[in-house]
Amino acid sequence: MDPVELRIVDLSKALSDYVIRIRRDIHSYPELAFEEVRTSKLVEEELRSAGFEVVRVAKTGVVGILKAREGKVVALRADMDALPIQEENDVPYRSKVPGKMHACGHDAHVAMLLGAARVLAEIKESLSGTVKLIFQPAEEKNAGAKLVVEEGAVDDVNAIFGIHVWSELQSGVIATRRGPMNASSTSFVIRIKGKGGHAAHPELTNDPTAPAVDIYNAIQKVVTRNVDPFSPVVVSTPRFETSKASNVIPDQVEIYGTLRTFDMALRDKILARIEQVVKHYAAAWECEGTLEVGEITYPPVVNTPELADFVLSVASKIGPTAEATMSMGAEDFSFYLQKVPGAFISLGVRNEDKGIVYPHHHPKFDVDEDALWRGTALHALLAYNYLKK
Repeated sequence: MDPVELRIVDLSKALSDYVIRIRRDIHSYPELAFEEVRTSKLVEEELRSAGFEVVRVAKTGVVGILKAREGKVVALRADMDALPIQEENDVPYRSKVPGKMHACGHDAHVAMLLGAARVLAEIKESLSGTVKLIFQPAEEKNAGAKLVVEEGAVDDVNAIFGIHVWSELQSGVIATRRGPMNASSTSFVIRIKGKGGHAAHPELTNDPTAPAVDIYNAIQKVVTRNVDPFSPVVVSTPRFETSKASNVIPDQVEIYGTLRTFDMALRDKILARIEQVVKHYAAAWECEGTLEVGEITYPPVVNTPELADFVLSVASKIGPTAEATMSMGAEDFSFYLQKVPGAFISLGVRNEDKGIVYPHHHPKFDVDEDALWRGTALHALLAYNYLKK
């Protein structure tokens, strides 16, 4: 490592307590999509104290700008929103907000990037361009990244990088991959309308629950019978809304689901087949079936190959690296990658010895905080090395 890189690492390690403190503070007060008022206020104050210019974006988002000299512009991104989950961890920093929790690690993302802000401010004279730090709202819902892009926040950006803590990776391991990394995500609702009535007399009704069961099973046959087995596809329908009583046949059944794939043309084909299944299965039971697709589809995350290689080269200076596995989980970082070359990165936070083994979106999800300094260091190292390329 050159002297600046060594300084970045030393500063990042020295800021470990700061990063952990920030992470725990945010963890204690989780905010859902576009509600990140307290978090964005904290971010803005920390950025200003580090000497960054600050602008607001995407309702509750914050962008910090550090311009060292004329040259390229590199962006680093952290998401800020929490999830509607009741925390079950027994820790001093557990959520103080009933029914809300940072169960995906976005609190750690904010903290690591704020640590990087301090590091970058310290090495400003060694930077060969401009760094933008994007603290983005609403990743979990409503595609906050899409709004950030639409408002022009990355119009002048030459490359973008984002780090996500990852519960499946051992603590401290840094991983990414060339090309596709995360699947697209499309939400949908199936509505089956019939004629309800008393459950003791189903012959007097057009029972929408009958085709609902058939449709549930038939959707999986779409995957096994209409899709190349070498094409990754997941269709899940985990939410049913129907009668609230055992002796009532409802007028309508609603089935909520998600479709995940890496191929948008295949996505369209599957949706068309599901729509046919819904319409005709419902009609067979004298009901009306419709498919409604959600307004926002998250595209697949597709990393720029040479920048994925660049990430692994830089990351190898501070610890172990690995090729990330492809995930059917979606990420709105994909919207940035449709506009700007870049790479999405995983930082391992799993530690069996500490009991940190629960998956993302679990009420006992947590992170090994000893790994967070690496996220801070990697952010700063990527910015420094990209700008001097």
